[in-house]
Formats: sequence, C-alpha cells, structure tokens
Amino acid sequence: MDTFKQRLVSLHQQLLQDKIDAFQDMIAGLASDAQNDAKSSAGDKHETTLSMMHLEQEKLNHKLAEYNLQKQKLQKIDINMLSETIVLGSLVQTNGLLIFISEALPKVVIDGSNVFAVSVHSPLGSQLMGKKLHDKVSVNEVIYTIENIL
Repeated sequence: MDTFKQRLVSLHQQLLQDKIDAFQDMIAGLASDAQNDAKSSAGDKHETTLSMMHLEQEKLNHKLAEYNLQKQKLQKIDINMLSETIVLGSLVQTNGLLIFISEALPKVVIDGSNVFAVSVHSPLGSQLMGKKLHDKVSVNEVIYTIENIL
C-alpha cells in the first residue's frame, strides 16, 4: 500500500507531467502553424508573424525546461528516508500547515489534508531546514511549531 508521502509525490509528478505534456503540445502547435504559414505567406507580414511565433516558442521552451527540471528534482528525493531533522523530502506537520520540503509546487489535497510543497530556498523552507521536533520558526510574523516530521 502506498504511503501518504508516496501518494503526494506521485500526485505532484502527475501534475508536472500534465504541464510538460501541455507545453509540448503548444510548442508542436506553434511549429505546425509556422510551417503552414511558411507555405502560404510572403513579405514583411510573414516575417513578423514568424518572428512572433519564434519568441512565443522560446518562452514555452523555457517554461518546459523549468517543469522538466522540477520533475527531475522531485524524482531524486528519497521519500523513504526518515530523519530527526527536517531535510529535503521531509513532510512536516506544523500547528497550521502540512508542508512538503521539495520544490515550489501547487497545493494539493490528499485524504482531506491540504499539503503545501515548498522549496528549500523559500522563506518557510529555508527556516525549516535542519529544525527538529517542537522547534519553532517564524515567517511573516507567523510562528510555526513543528509537531511531526515524516
């Protein structure tokens, strides 16, 4: 049976894969549009259209690369590792939040629980790194008490 953390990582991987697939489809669509436009157009308007399509394709490729990198980083996390201190891959229960230390990913709901995924470089993630059970951290004048580390 999958653990809560395994389901959490699987859900985030699927969300990232969905984004990757969507961006790949958009890039393929732009390439197809550019190819079709090349067959039917000529002149300055044509060059402007191709230039705009190229810029859009560059933006989409950049976003695609970001999502691929996030997915790779998520795949490298050892979700079975248990630690008394908060490390990359820890699932942290605080007095108000359930926080997954991984990548900055969308909030998800699993078994009725909201889970927030934060990067180790985020204000909250960086404060939590290395902390132990019952330690407190403060971010934006909110105090979080570590109640459990999974």
